[in-house]
Amino acid sequence: MLLPVLATLALAAPVAPDSPESPAPSESSAPGESGAPAQAPKAPEQLEPPKWTLTVDPLTFSLGYAHVQLERQAGDYASVYLGPHARVFDGILTEGREPFLGFGAEVGVRAFPWGKAPRGAWIMVRQVVARLATTDGSADPKVGGYTSILLGYTAIFGRHFVLSGGAGFNYLYYDIGGYGSAGPFPALHTNIGVAF
Repeated sequence: MLLPVLATLALAAPVAPDSPESPAPSESSAPGESGAPAQAPKAPEQLEPPKWTLTVDPLTFSLGYAHVQLERQAGDYASVYLGPHARVFDGILTEGREPFLGFGAEVGVRAFPWGKAPRGAWIMVRQVVARLATTDGSADPKVGGYTSILLGYTAIFGRHFVLSGGAGFNYLYYDIGGYGSAGPFPALHTNIGVAF
């Protein structure tokens, strides 16, 4: 009779804190179960938008004038470009042969009132200055060029591919010995290239 009572008391007795039967405290906890809040993953760093473009103008090239334009952002709403200029062959609209060459430089300024340079809608003023010389010796060399104002738009696709177009007004003084052109003309602009 005494043995069953002792066995029942032994089973009901609480386990001592330092008893080997007490569970050991966990040394680690699952993420998010501790008192400190879990840190959110860092957002990827935003890439810096392009500030430079390097383009060529296929339309003026077909007309006999070769241009390469290196453009640099100058503040949030403007850009400046500079490049070499050459007239080395007759264009597709040239009537007959015009034996003269032109070598010089082109500079332009674009204002971007509706977008951040060098992309978006723009207003451009450009100046071309070149040394003109005939290849048949019919006239003395001289300085020529043209001045333009245009409205246009530049788009940059995939951060690097540049397409640009515009239209406006040209005033040409690009004539020598009866060759070339002088006076007011419409201006068209088509550029293709890269941004970086």
